[in-house]
Amino acid sequence: MTSLAAPGSRQAEHPSRFRHGLVVGKFYPPHAGHLNLVRTALSRSERVTVQVLVSSQESIPGDLRARWIREEVPQARVLVGLDDEPVDYRSDRAWDAHVAIMKDLLTAADSREKGVVAPVDAVFTSDGYGEELARHVRATWVQVDPQRQAVNVSGTAVRADPKAYWWALPAAVRSWFARRVVILGAESTGTTTLAEDLQAHYGLPLVPEFGREWSETRPGGLAAPWHTAEFDLVAREQARLEDEAARTSSLPLVVCDTDVLATTLWHERYVGRPSPSVQALAASRVPDLYLLTGDEIPFVQDGMRDGEHIRRSMQVAFRSALNAQAESGGAQWVELRGNRDARLAAAVDLIDEVCALPRAITAPMPQAGVRS
Repeated sequence: MTSLAAPGSRQAEHPSRFRHGLVVGKFYPPHAGHLNLVRTALSRSERVTVQVLVSSQESIPGDLRARWIREEVPQARVLVGLDDEPVDYRSDRAWDAHVAIMKDLLTAADSREKGVVAPVDAVFTSDGYGEELARHVRATWVQVDPQRQAVNVSGTAVRADPKAYWWALPAAVRSWFARRVVILGAESTGTTTLAEDLQAHYGLPLVPEFGREWSETRPGGLAAPWHTAEFDLVAREQARLEDEAARTSSLPLVVCDTDVLATTLWHERYVGRPSPSVQALAASRVPDLYLLTGDEIPFVQDGMRDGEHIRRSMQVAFRSALNAQAESGGAQWVELRGNRDARLAAAVDLIDEVCALPRAITAPMPQAGVRS
């Protein structure tokens, strides 16, 4: 038996508490309006199922959208389904096709859970299509914030200008949207100075260089042999710090002093061979822009560096790695030279150009017969 089998009732007659509420949408991407809708359903229902209905042409994976929602509202059951049926709110055939997908999702989830799940008796929406959806599934329609007075945001608006609606995005969605710029280079080429100047210029959270922290505290000190496991640790922690900064940034940008790609080079330097595990992580985390700091400035020994004699060879290694990843479809890169002010000015111009356009997202399927 499908759980879309409850007897229907009019919105004006709905009770204060339901057994099973249903929220459907694309959540492309999830935003504060969606979360308000789901939380309202949770406050009014003993159980809530959220269905993320995705089409093949959309570029944010459905499983990722579902994971974002689960992080914010773990009390809800979140399901993902493929729905490539044309969207036409005036067509009974279209309604039948979409509702069939919803029913199949619920039936499959109920079967997996092997428990008694109450039939859906309430449909929660903001838009007017909820009235027709509730009729099709024989449930009560509860409309939430139809005029967007509580939360004035939409998926269309977010996709067009995420920066303007940054306040409305959950932390994990911010992390996905944030443009990522990485400063790297050989020792004593000014990477940390430029990163800190850029973070101050944009008002960004600091992203510590975990590899340096580990070097200062690792067992045996700098003289002890290095092991691949250490670089796995450094790579994972550096990635975590970068993601955390992206989640908490006040705008869609994060600037990092080093990244996992740099860790691959330092692994080769200290271990003598590539690390497949660190390389794989680096390949999965390509930023939007690399800025390589030039090695024309004087070398300064701070007690932690190998020495000036390896700086030139490491700089060559960085250029080679950046060229290789760019040629394989990775991030563009620019080498910055000059004094501190000149480097900062050039970096700001490059970053502003990257940030001028929001992260590319394909358009969702067109909708016909939309009701507000």
